[in-house]
Amino acid sequence: MKKLMITSLIAASITMTGCASILSGSTQTLTFKSVPDTANITITNKAGEKVHAGTTPVTVTLKRGNGYFKPAAYEVSFKKEGYQAKSVQVTGSVNGWYVANIIFGGLIGLLIVDPATGAMYSLSPSDVNAVLDAGQPVTAQDKNTQSLTVMLVQDIPAPIMQRAQLISTL
Repeated sequence: MKKLMITSLIAASITMTGCASILSGSTQTLTFKSVPDTANITITNKAGEKVHAGTTPVTVTLKRGNGYFKPAAYEVSFKKEGYQAKSVQVTGSVNGWYVANIIFGGLIGLLIVDPATGAMYSLSPSDVNAVLDAGQPVTAQDKNTQSLTVMLVQDIPAPIMQRAQLISTL
């Protein structure tokens, strides 16, 4: 009787778990950085709901799954005044530990536990580094409006620079 109980307990613990759930968990911690620092960051999920808002650099814990057998996906938006906004997609793909259910976790882990918790997925990229480009110079759109745009020589396109003329030297 005692051997039967121990054997049943071991068999139940092996078949009632999921490898990815035990080893990876249902959430993943990601790091978000930007150049320049202190850019505003907004993370939204597939449904368009805001999951996180703050400034870079930041570390955020996100859910790996978005329902039964559905990976999570997030859009990460970086914004800073004077720079062009940038968006990065973070998506879920099958976690390597999920396949270990075939050997260790059994059908319960393969078909129920890991898909229900979302642990069968890994989010990538795990470290998001965004380089924000400097904003474009503002120019007059209406020909009747006068404006002055100051630019560095290296920012002027080559075809325009070929037509440039030296006005005076200091």
